[in-house]
Amino acid sequence: MKILIQNGRVMDPASGRDEIADVAIAAGRIIAIGNVAPDFHASRTIDATGCVVAPGLVDLAVRLREPGQEHAAMLESEMAAAVAGGVTSLVCPPDTDPVLDEPGLVDMLKFRAEKLHLARVFPLGALTRGLQGEVLTEMAELTESGCIGFGQAEVPIVNVQVLQRALQYAATFGYTVWLRPQDFWLGKGVAASGPLATRLGLAGIPAAAETIALHTLFELMRGLKSSGSNARVHLCRISSAAGLALVRQAKEEGLPLSCDVSVHNLHLTDVDIGFYDSRLRLQPPVRQQRDRDALRAGLADGTIDALVSDHNPVDSDAKTLPFAEAEPGATAVELLLGLACTWAQQDGLGLMQALAVLTHGPQAVLGASLGTLQASVGSLAVGGVADLCIFDPAASWTVQPETLRSQGKHTPFGGHELPVRVRATLVGGQVAYQRSDSERAAHA
Repeated sequence: MKILIQNGRVMDPASGRDEIADVAIAAGRIIAIGNVAPDFHASRTIDATGCVVAPGLVDLAVRLREPGQEHAAMLESEMAAAVAGGVTSLVCPPDTDPVLDEPGLVDMLKFRAEKLHLARVFPLGALTRGLQGEVLTEMAELTESGCIGFGQAEVPIVNVQVLQRALQYAATFGYTVWLRPQDFWLGKGVAASGPLATRLGLAGIPAAAETIALHTLFELMRGLKSSGSNARVHLCRISSAAGLALVRQAKEEGLPLSCDVSVHNLHLTDVDIGFYDSRLRLQPPVRQQRDRDALRAGLADGTIDALVSDHNPVDSDAKTLPFAEAEPGATAVELLLGLACTWAQQDGLGLMQALAVLTHGPQAVLGASLGTLQASVGSLAVGGVADLCIFDPAASWTVQPETLRSQGKHTPFGGHELPVRVRATLVGGQVAYQRSDSERAAHA
């Protein structure tokens, strides 16, 4: 299909492009940005007047809940939610049921996702069998099936020798290891340690749970570097000011790592838990204001490479429980763009910087793992795949959980007013989502 997007403000953080221009698409690729050939005859025209035409968003943390957890969400609902939020590429963790530790399971997930013709799905393979932290998986076979890296999701590796071997193996073959830094023993609480957790009688998770894990990991990486080998590591959802300071130091030292932060930790603090609001039962927990402020500054100065939704739909039976018993997680993929722009507005940053942490930043994290897609995902380039997000920067909307496309309806941002509204999402030159007139009227 040939598509012509007219009169939009084309913004691409990867190239710095910011101009009013038409975009021509054919055979799933961008064939022109501005200077569209007179003989280009589109079979569909999209009027983007007053809208921003940006690269499709790249979300590095989206749980699809398949296979095995269909009671919480289905692949169809979560991928529909992704494209409604402008997300065209997403990374899913390996903690499905069964765990993504066999090539056949990865093949099945990718096949199901591709049949839906919605967002691109990039699975993470399990670093150890069954996420048990004991035996390494067959990473080469999982890579051939489409895994773009290997991680443990929320399960720390207790045995440091196993972690060392995993890093050595990954370094040998150029794989990226994705880890959320949290000490197994200190990370068993349900809220951030502090006066509020003490007052509410909730078991706390100290910032030391993150920093101890980071110290251990960085020492292992230094050991590899001194022996002439480098293991690339991506740190998932940094949550504390102390942890961020260690990451900044490690980056300045030259260790090959990147990191991301969740929208929840970027905007919320432990005070928002209020009277045991289980919607704030999250992993990692939201911490004190000084931590949130440090994370916002770290995202602005580039220490943090990407902003993620940490989308984790939870069904009502598992969420409407006492705070300590509720399942951690929240729905967020549809809110990602609005929350990024809220951060940029509040901190006096431009729209280009808000888009950068959702497009170019995540693309750099994925790097060579994307193969032939590397230069296309997260950017707008002539000849690149036509993954685009078209949104109205002047619009605003109120988050109504019951109207979200995700099967999970629990979010701490319910009732919040967010800026910008996605008008259309294109994946591979096909319209995967277009906001209907009725939806526009409902949020007018």
